[in-house]
Amino acid sequence: MLPLVKTYIAPREEMMPAIEKILYSGYIATGEAVEQFEREFGAFIANDKVVALNSGTAALHIALALLDVGPGDEVISTAMTAEPTNTAILNAGGKVVWADVDVRTGLLDSKSVRSKITERTKAIMLVHYAGMVCDMDAFNQISQEFHIPIIEDTAHALGSRYRGQPVGSNSRFTCYSFQAIKHMTTVDGGAISFQKEADLEEAKRLRWFGLDKKVSRLENDIKRAGYKYAMNNVNATIGSVQLRHMAEVVGRHIDNGKYYDRALRDIPGVTLIPYYENTEPSYWLYTLKVKDREDFCKMMEENGIQASQLHHRSDLHSVFAESRCDLPALDCFYEEFVHIPCGWWIGEEERERIVELIKRGW
Repeated sequence: MLPLVKTYIAPREEMMPAIEKILYSGYIATGEAVEQFEREFGAFIANDKVVALNSGTAALHIALALLDVGPGDEVISTAMTAEPTNTAILNAGGKVVWADVDVRTGLLDSKSVRSKITERTKAIMLVHYAGMVCDMDAFNQISQEFHIPIIEDTAHALGSRYRGQPVGSNSRFTCYSFQAIKHMTTVDGGAISFQKEADLEEAKRLRWFGLDKKVSRLENDIKRAGYKYAMNNVNATIGSVQLRHMAEVVGRHIDNGKYYDRALRDIPGVTLIPYYENTEPSYWLYTLKVKDREDFCKMMEENGIQASQLHHRSDLHSVFAESRCDLPALDCFYEEFVHIPCGWWIGEEERERIVELIKRGW
């Protein structure tokens, strides 16, 4: 079965000596290896203001904490995402306010977001779902007009671009996940990049209980309680080795995605997803809309290819009952969207076979 997602691990001859060296170095907690990974990852995303963490969820939580999101505050978000995007808002003490999606793309709709803004709105949470980038031209305008910061959840979007630059510098906060099945994994981990130096320094304290690691523990004075969110040297070492291959790995996703963009045009029952102006997806998953999706997925599975929605829409979880509202565009999009394999493990022969199967119908 050709899977939708598959973990990439760098070659054994590179990875294992690096892991062995750090394991027996005498220092496996947060140290120089983490700082090195931060520098290398910062170079990859063209933003040197990076803090490495133990998960993408920790990155979201720290962004919300830096904005002092708490009881009475609202964060506008999307239900078209994995659950941690929005459970992080609840864990920070805020209320999720659902905005609808653009029915063409499944990404958060700027007009719907604009209509949901109140005096209690503390942030806008954007999700570059499946590697497709939101309409950042429109959202930047909203952020500037209403003075509301944007948190970009880029768990799916490593290597995606906006105005020719990697996602990671456009908004005040950009959050990454290095969980097992993402473009890049550190086994588990995450990172957050910033525009402001002050946010960077405060995040470094928040990830380690509120302690300032530049000062002796005996001389520290915690002014704000933090968390145990730091990445360790072992995960960072894995990340540094993985990064050597990420241009090629992400490039394979993109090459396959662009092939599908060309090859799946004008097929009966298939609607392709348009990409917003000034954006370039990194195709963590390839997303399309199909008629009779259940039959489509069954046909693909019978031919040894996994196809599914992958994620359950978040607004249907009981924990978000307080936020429930009508989302007609999401209802429509959710009925038809599906993902097909697009990643680094899909070669020319596999992708051509996938296209031919879809062309035959279901």
